[in-house]
Amino acid sequence: MHKVKIASLIWPGIMLVVTAPNGFAAASPFSSDSPWMLGDWNGQRTALQQQGIDFNVNYVMESAANLAGGYQSATTARYTDQWAFGTHLDLQKLLGWQDTDFQATVTDRNGQNLSEQIANPKAPMLSSVQEVYGRGQTWRLTQFWLRTGFSDDRFNLKLGRATVGEDFGTIETHFQNLALGPGVPGKSRSDRWMNWPVSQWMGRLQLNITPDVYVKVGFYNQNDDNDNRGSGFHFSVKHSDGNLIPLEIGWQPKLGADALPGNYRLGAYYSSARGGVYHSWQHGEYGDTAHGYGAYAIVQQQLFAWQHDNHRGLSLTLSQVMHDKRTSKLDDTQTVALTWKGLFAARPQDEIGLGMARLHVNAAYSRMLERENEENGVQSVNDATYLPVIRGAEYDYELYYAWNVRQWLSLRPNLQYVAAPGADSSVKDAFVGGITASLTF
Repeated sequence: MHKVKIASLIWPGIMLVVTAPNGFAAASPFSSDSPWMLGDWNGQRTALQQQGIDFNVNYVMESAANLAGGYQSATTARYTDQWAFGTHLDLQKLLGWQDTDFQATVTDRNGQNLSEQIANPKAPMLSSVQEVYGRGQTWRLTQFWLRTGFSDDRFNLKLGRATVGEDFGTIETHFQNLALGPGVPGKSRSDRWMNWPVSQWMGRLQLNITPDVYVKVGFYNQNDDNDNRGSGFHFSVKHSDGNLIPLEIGWQPKLGADALPGNYRLGAYYSSARGGVYHSWQHGEYGDTAHGYGAYAIVQQQLFAWQHDNHRGLSLTLSQVMHDKRTSKLDDTQTVALTWKGLFAARPQDEIGLGMARLHVNAAYSRMLERENEENGVQSVNDATYLPVIRGAEYDYELYYAWNVRQWLSLRPNLQYVAAPGADSSVKDAFVGGITASLTF
């Protein structure tokens, strides 16, 4: 579906809801009390949930406009979107299988990415100002897994097809900039760590040591076909490159008298897939290859509850990711974010957020680009074959306000600032205006 057609369908509906009176019956279509835009179908959807059958259709669109700066300084706007069609089955309710559930999700992405105008095409942005763009504008089977627990769910096993980021290194976030999104390690190591919507054959075992503390390990088959645009339903392991093995220890406490929720994670990964070693580059090829590895730390904690209501208040998110310097283009990244939910008493579900991300380029990668230019006899940036030598870091900043229009509709206008797009200091910093809309049908 073309972006113009989607906009013509979605925005009239949004405007109807925004301007409509609050006189809808509870759980009826477009009701503010319903989690679904199309309502509860006379209670049938709630009845199915109680039986163990839950399905949803979600639509997310992200628009962004370049207000100033960037590689192409002329004001441009781009629109991208994602559809997700999901079904969740509680097999304990349906079949009596203790602590067992099943999830299937199909996704479809469409649209264009403003980041391609912000950065030099030869040195693309290290992040993206529209996080639902990427991994091919196509249909994919994103989830198809079975999860079952043993010993009163002390052990938890998950098998099937899934993304790494839904189980490892994830945080709750509503930023439109990709670097500030969930699946933290994959934002800077996308050639090894596959986030939504790219699924892989996988297995994950989790041990719940206490209700608050867990340790888990997984394996994810790495196959270049998974990332191809035409391979959204490709399930062969014929071209397997190896396996990604992540390990994570987590603590999810509720602190103090107000039971402030926290999410603390320490993790590491090893990839048996081999990649070129940057410092071995000579005469147009790598002289050596190596496996990849990395580690990460995540802190997400509500700092205080407004008037002792832990559904409102200020939360802090911090992350640090490190990758090996032999095969990773980015060797370390950091993020910091503050969010306040329920800042206004009349809008307890609304949220305001401010975040910053730093994505640092591996110096070995920068030296490889210099050697490649030298070997090609290219010295001038005006030469068509010149490769921009990126070094240092790209910085991404975002301020957003999440307006909970209805339970099934949220609008999130945002302002973004991208410093050194693509870590190319010759490109002007960019100032971007954006908006995200999320609808649950």
